[in-house]
Amino acid sequence: MKWAFVLTVSLASGFTVAAESMVLVLGDSLSAGYGLPTGKGWVDLLSERMGREAPGFKVVNASISGDTTHGGRTRLPSLLDRHRPAVVVVELGANDGLRGTDLAVTREHLTAIVAASKATGARVLVIGMRIPPNYGPGYTRRFHALFGEVAQATQSGLVPFLLEGFAERRELFQDDGIHPGVTAQPLMLDNVWPRLAPLLKASGTKSR
Repeated sequence: MKWAFVLTVSLASGFTVAAESMVLVLGDSLSAGYGLPTGKGWVDLLSERMGREAPGFKVVNASISGDTTHGGRTRLPSLLDRHRPAVVVVELGANDGLRGTDLAVTREHLTAIVAASKATGARVLVIGMRIPPNYGPGYTRRFHALFGEVAQATQSGLVPFLLEGFAERRELFQDDGIHPGVTAQPLMLDNVWPRLAPLLKASGTKSR
């Protein structure tokens, strides 16, 4: 399967809640709902699920087209200041890998994103990604490993791979063969929720 990630903006709005109740999603097209009908992305489904199972929380989806770990790091301070999230979900790095970015640079940016988030008192969930094998087995292996290494070093939560269980199922992707389609979005949420729910509970609002 060919991989590339073209990213779009998707910002949640229209609500005002207590600062400790915010979940900030800092991501790329996989979280921005690229090519999907409005409200059908996994982050939209997350918002719906939290409404049922963790009603004290609201989502701010700050996922932007073409974003990298560098872009996320640059944008993060203003987002933290504005939203004061209780939990930050970091879904960035795919574009770094696809551009062949030095893994030390990606690691530095991810670590800085986590550190800045934790400095405000937020809990952090790092979402791991993979890249195609044509980037070379060494780079591909080390790229995927760095997400877990950053999460372990910073004592953060980890989703090993957002597309776990369906990355090779072409029928679950859009016509470009790149971006997950509508039917894949619940699967993405199913990969995230078991790792996110404990962070919500630990943040003070009970998640059933």
